[in-house]
Amino acid sequence: MQDLRVQLTETLDEAEWDWLVPHVHRDAIVIVGSGLDLVDVGMAIANDQVQLVQRWISEQMIGKPTVEQLADWERDRSRRFTTLIVQPYVLVQEQST
Repeated sequence: MQDLRVQLTETLDEAEWDWLVPHVHRDAIVIVGSGLDLVDVGMAIANDQVQLVQRWISEQMIGKPTVEQLADWERDRSRRFTTLIVQPYVLVQEQST
């Protein structure tokens, strides 16, 4: 499991909104709240920790972007995101401006 954490940590990246749009169209974006570590969430998803992931969803700590968020990002294309791909999802955290 440590190897997976290292691998996920090494694949953390930064993305512009435009780079995420194709993933939005295939409904693959998952927003991770700033209170969670992106790699921890990636580990939970990759290891099929359903109860933990469902708890985060129910506590609104992770989830699909809302229509309002998508509209905001579309209006302000300068926003940047920290990203982590855990197939089939792209986990994103909006960076502070």
